Amino acid sequence: MKVAIVHYWLVGMRGGEKVVEEICKLYPDADIFTLVADPSKLSPTINHHRIKTSFLQSWGGVKHYQKFLPLMPFALERFDLTDYDLVISSEAGPAKAIITRPDALHICYCHSPMRYIWDCSTEYLGGAGRLSRLIMYLSFPVLRVWDVTTAARVDHFIANSQFVAKRIEKFYRRKAVVINPPVNVERFGISDVVEDYYLCAGQITPYKKIEIAVAACTRLNRNLLVLGSGATPALRSMAGPTVTFQDNVDDLTMEKHFARCKALLYPGVEDFGIVPLEVMASGRPVIAMGRGGASETVVEGRTGIFFYQQTVDALVDAIKSFEDVASSFVPDDIRRHALSYSNARFQHELSTFISTRISEEGASLMRLRPPVSETVPSAIAV
Repeated sequence: MKVAIVHYWLVGMRGGEKVVEEICKLYPDADIFTLVADPSKLSPTINHHRIKTSFLQSWGGVKHYQKFLPLMPFALERFDLTDYDLVISSEAGPAKAIITRPDALHICYCHSPMRYIWDCSTEYLGGAGRLSRLIMYLSFPVLRVWDVTTAARVDHFIANSQFVAKRIEKFYRRKAVVINPPVNVERFGISDVVEDYYLCAGQITPYKKIEIAVAACTRLNRNLLVLGSGATPALRSMAGPTVTFQDNVDDLTMEKHFARCKALLYPGVEDFGIVPLEVMASGRPVIAMGRGGASETVVEGRTGIFFYQQTVDALVDAIKSFEDVASSFVPDDIRRHALSYSNARFQHELSTFISTRISEEGASLMRLRPPVSETVPSAIAV
């Protein structure tokens, strides 16, 4: 088969790009289609593939791609995928909207329906500037109609969590099979040293509610380390002397803090949430909001505890409850749980799902091509 991988944009190596990386390993000869790409920010595995970008690339999209949201439907629909038998879209934006051959198989791995036009739109609007907010107000209704309409172009949806599967059914009226995303749990390990601080980690965005953790630790006079870019002046100003911010932390520093913190504070409602599993792979427990992906990956009393209201008071109570039972958490047991979310597990489940769908769809999807005789060089083509 000739295979295409479609991803919304490739400008870093976050959770969605890690999924693309594992799909690339399954299909080493696949071509990649994306709105914009910055090869200097991508892994060698992804850069090995031929990467085809949209016209937004030449418009300075690598730096300003988020400003081109109203143009993304046009950019995606201009991609020519008529030569591909299997199309795998990686979706937390508009990637599923590509147009395929009628007899091609289109499988969408959905990290989430677009948060910024659906249930998180109020938070994104609140954090936008005046001009951006006006553009959002005008474009969101049209984008919602387009988003629902293009869901019909997908033959099979895969959701990264039960939480996302419910959102797909709610917004698109489509069923989805759940395959949790890959987590490189092997790179993390247990430390003999545990230090006296709580941890928040990851890019700081409005829906992650980092301010709740900052306010709770300030009130309790507990040490909190916030790792990740995006801390606003308002967030820094509300932090007490026990709260520290660190931007642009390298992988080794991040791994050290994952293994040495008292626990991860996770007040946001995430679609899945890889950071909690990375912390659990380091043997440390998680204090998480009991909704979203964390409610599926954290085991109450074994790998962490939950709180159920997204408020400072609720997190304060959860921290106090955790400190009463902190010695009961066993690092080896916590890590053992996290190991079940490995990259190998993801590859096995995804390849099995796709093979089954191909068998069910019939021989028309199996137009075999001559084997590729030489490695296709990495390229960025508009």
